[in-house]
Amino acid sequence: GAKRIHGRVVSNLEREIGLALKGSPCQIFHEGMKLQVADDAVLYPDLFVTCDKDDLATEQVFRSPMLVLEVLSPSTQGYDRSQKFALYRRLKSLHEYVLVDPESRRVEAFRRSADDTWVLHDMSESDTLHLSSLEISVTMGEVFAGL
Repeated sequence: GAKRIHGRVVSNLEREIGLALKGSPCQIFHEGMKLQVADDAVLYPDLFVTCDKDDLATEQVFRSPMLVLEVLSPSTQGYDRSQKFALYRRLKSLHEYVLVDPESRRVEAFRRSADDTWVLHDMSESDTLHLSSLEISVTMGEVFAGL
């Protein structure tokens, strides 16, 4: 199971992003929801946002997120940074992949560029987490509140 700090950061992000999305055609979903990245691969991201009409009508399997956020733990960060990210990159709808490390307080976003390459944006020294795919910003104080 996840540690308290993992759960706290997931809850903080879900709350803040959810509030920012209020009234928009997009919704945030959390752990336990299936994200199909290929015919033979289903992942369970910590958080993801979709604006896709088919996704917003499904009960179980989502396919078109624009944003995925993973809160790292020592046991999963290698997988989240490599194989899991490689699987997520198969999703044409995905514009941004964000990794949050609650222990070191590092925050990194990988963003798909116009030429379909992924560019790292390290926000670890910033006061805000900027989610360019949604044009939403969350203060780092809110991201790490309660730790």
